[in-house]
Amino acid sequence: MSYIGNSPSQSAFVTDLFNGDNSTTAFTMSVSPANPASILVAVSGVLQSPDTYSVSGRTLNFSAAPPSATGNISVRYLGIPASGVTTTAYRTITEYTATAGQTTFTPPSYTVGFINVFRNGVMLGTSNFTATNGTSVVLANGASAGDLVAIESFYVSSVLNAIPATANSVIDLYVNQVTGSKLIGSQSIPKATLPTGSVLQVVHGTYSTQTSSSSNTYADTGLSATITPTSTSSKILVLISHPGSTKSSGNSTNSLFFNLVRNGSQIKELATEVNFTGTALTFNNVFSYTYYDSPASASALTYKTQFKNGNANAQVQVQASGDTSTITLMEIAA
Repeated sequence: MSYIGNSPSQSAFVTDLFNGDNSTTAFTMSVSPANPASILVAVSGVLQSPDTYSVSGRTLNFSAAPPSATGNISVRYLGIPASGVTTTAYRTITEYTATAGQTTFTPPSYTVGFINVFRNGVMLGTSNFTATNGTSVVLANGASAGDLVAIESFYVSSVLNAIPATANSVIDLYVNQVTGSKLIGSQSIPKATLPTGSVLQVVHGTYSTQTSSSSNTYADTGLSATITPTSTSSKILVLISHPGSTKSSGNSTNSLFFNLVRNGSQIKELATEVNFTGTALTFNNVFSYTYYDSPASASALTYKTQFKNGNANAQVQVQASGDTSTITLMEIAA
């Protein structure tokens, strides 16, 4: 007969058969079961209670020698435990001595569909009892006084959520935390996970062309830098260094003013050079400023500086020949 796909296959529980001789009580099994409850032992077709035998490694020990017959002892293995894995009993059996007409029995909780019921050693068909609630078994016909009713249930487990031992099988969902010693090689840590105060990125800009003015209206120095924050909660630390000078014309007072602008709007008049009076004197200095900005934006931000002269009769300049102004923008996690 042909099939679409693979041909059907089947397998059976591993079973050992032994010959009883009315004197031998110890028999060597082919494998080592987890415990007495993980095997089914029958003698002459009658299922044996686990309290009539014991298991030690591969040795099956009966409390009384089985009768003589060929192949009258069968051992069926319900499961072979994996090495190094904590096991749970595969099978639980509870015995009752019935009263006259008794129909209801209450074994330990069971999984519906994984239960067998025996009456005086004979297994009942599913039409002869009801076991649908996980807590009780009801016989279709009442038992006779002294009947031995044995209820056998099987442990059912699932490995649907087991993580396979293959490369790249562990995803973020299953990872709680990783110790620092395990973070070796090239790693990418999401910026959103860094603590408050961490530096998320740094942008640096320079300008070295001399710019002069005798106007008292702000003009661009030429120095600027652009940064795009990763979060609207981030802060921007602005660090500025400007070489500059003022030059008087005659006996006059002069000042050099600086302004900080973000995306075309003034956010801070940084400072001014101390006024001084002189005759055709030049005062040189390096002006350094720090500003902690809260832009509340995740869009591109351009920071630039402006300068102006404090006296129309004098002149100011920045980035004189050979000088370089710098601006550094640092995004800080908040």
